Amino acid sequence: MTGARHIGLLLILGLGMLATSPAIAVTSEAYSSTSVTAKLISAQDGVPSGTETLSAGLDLTLAEGWKAYWRSPGEVGSPPEVDWSGSSNVANVEMLWPAPERFTAFGIENFGYHDSVVLPLQITLQQPGEPVDLVGTVKLLTCSEVCVPHTFELALSLPPGSDIDTASASRISTFLSRVPSEGNNTGIEAAVASIDAKQTALTLELLSAKAFVSPDVFVELGAGTALGKPDIRLGDGGRRLWARIPILTVNEQTYNDPVLTVTDGPERALTLSPQLMSDPPEPPFRLEQLVPGLNKLAWIAMIAFLGGLILNVMPCVLPVLSIKLSSAIKAQGRGSRSVRIGFLAAAAGVMSFMWALAAILYVLQLFGVSVGWGLQFQNPAFLALMVLVLVIFSANLFGLFELALPSALQTRLSNAGGTPGHGADFATGFFGAVMATPCSAPFLGTAIAFALAGRGVDIMIVFTALGLGLALPYLLVALMPGLVSVLPKPGRWMVGLKLVLGGLLLGTSIWLLWVLTSVAGPLSMIVVVGLSLLLLLVLIQRPWSPSLRGLTVIVLAVLPMVSAELLARQALAGPETPGGRINWVAFDRGGIARRVSQGEVVFVDVTADWCLTCKANKALVLEREPVLAALNSDGVTAMQADWTRPDERISRFLEANNRYGIPFNAVYGPGAPNGIILSEILSSQDVMMALETARISEVRSSNLEFEK
Repeated sequence: MTGARHIGLLLILGLGMLATSPAIAVTSEAYSSTSVTAKLISAQDGVPSGTETLSAGLDLTLAEGWKAYWRSPGEVGSPPEVDWSGSSNVANVEMLWPAPERFTAFGIENFGYHDSVVLPLQITLQQPGEPVDLVGTVKLLTCSEVCVPHTFELALSLPPGSDIDTASASRISTFLSRVPSEGNNTGIEAAVASIDAKQTALTLELLSAKAFVSPDVFVELGAGTALGKPDIRLGDGGRRLWARIPILTVNEQTYNDPVLTVTDGPERALTLSPQLMSDPPEPPFRLEQLVPGLNKLAWIAMIAFLGGLILNVMPCVLPVLSIKLSSAIKAQGRGSRSVRIGFLAAAAGVMSFMWALAAILYVLQLFGVSVGWGLQFQNPAFLALMVLVLVIFSANLFGLFELALPSALQTRLSNAGGTPGHGADFATGFFGAVMATPCSAPFLGTAIAFALAGRGVDIMIVFTALGLGLALPYLLVALMPGLVSVLPKPGRWMVGLKLVLGGLLLGTSIWLLWVLTSVAGPLSMIVVVGLSLLLLLVLIQRPWSPSLRGLTVIVLAVLPMVSAELLARQALAGPETPGGRINWVAFDRGGIARRVSQGEVVFVDVTADWCLTCKANKALVLEREPVLAALNSDGVTAMQADWTRPDERISRFLEANNRYGIPFNAVYGPGAPNGIILSEILSSQDVMMALETARISEVRSSNLEFEK
């Protein structure tokens, strides 16, 4: 609606309210339900002679705790829709939208109205001055703890006449004044906006002739787009408005360039389309990051230490325990000093990896890359390297070959103890820490979330404590070298032990090949297996001269990584359809809220093929009774988010819940619209209790937290 038409209609309504002649109010029969009462109202009680347009309104009165949606409701919900085809003498009906207010439903920002609202209607007549029958079929969605759709018909007949319904005219005028101004009437001198390449945030800047006081910003990017709460900052005495709005999900099919609606109290509202820029505008000031106190840092460090300690007994570190055991047995022939230094070197290997990982995550975080615990297992080249290393380790333990190159990593780890150096011990600890990262343990998720949401020093403190917990077994032996003496003396039995350890490492490599198949496709797995076997053949047969053989080994060690990375780009882009004994549906962030609004309970499982803790949860809890029956029961939806491959939707969902690793399980329902987050290690009792809590809906408006 243009500014001139807006002002003209307000003037007509204002003059109408000055009329003194008595009038009988003309309204439609009201539609009433528990959540809403709706009716049509008209500023005129009749159709004056020669009149071409009439002013009316869809009047909604909402019960306490209930909301209706704006024209752009957010990711969930739907705006009111009216079909006027049953009307007579009506050429067109234009519905106007008063500025919305913000409320949070199911953890998602939504835009709409509470208490009461009138949606002004401008009616254009086919035959000016003739009677009008206004008949509308209304589709309306109202939401509280659940959402209730309504479909009803409203009818309003206006005979010839010139009387004004002052009460209705006043009510329409009140909400018409809240319809945002557009065009030259906004008072905005400049408006720019920028959306980052990954569509994770929109940053905007407005320069206004009139200072803002307490503005709010509503962004429209197309139906189905979910947005987070904006970070709004004012500068230049309030004339400069800067805001950054997180973009949680984007519907590519309905996406459009941003349209901004800005409100500043009930008296000011405007809508405009900003100029798009490649670089985001700078904020008028920087917010100082809240620095945690020493007590909190110490507490988080203790949690990280416990998480690292527990990792030593998690199923994903079985190959690490094998390497530790082999190292300890070999250490029996050394003196106490040599044993101490060897285990300190292993601890140093653990700490070196943790510090390197902390530094890499911090740098990636600075460049805006999504970071998390264990994400390297989404990388095909990394998986190919791990497969290659484990195959070589296991072949060496099986006695297929011996390496005598002291500078090679494989030789260090396979060293029988004949060299005086401690490179093998360091590499043992380093590799053990690498293999521990696909696992998540109790306390670990809390510590990692704190670190990656904080400063560089927070990341370093948490990962240092985590490394110390993981390295504690090495440190204990270094402190008390006599512990090695309790192990059995070396003998013929060690041959059998080496075969067992080799089998464990070979089993781990097979698991990694399965993960590689999920990440990069079956062709990538076949190529990596073939190149690994070819490398083993070269190491076992030792053809050609040492220099040519060394060059061949290097080429065959690099080719699996390069091949896996290239072939992964040709693999299917999306994850496979969830399967198994549970009736999984694919992850849909908006679907969580939609299902909960219909009274369902939603169990969300963020998992990956490389997450062994996830697999343990599935086998020991989720696919066993009574949880299995509960997840497959009516009224419960089991939703699986497969993070085996990188998926920006899942990354944003985890970050919104302040998590940076998996497993992640949460239960949503009418009784828990914002979710119940479960521990990394599931138990049947906890899952059943969360499902029951989420199912029970108590009547309380706090589940829809209205923000004025």
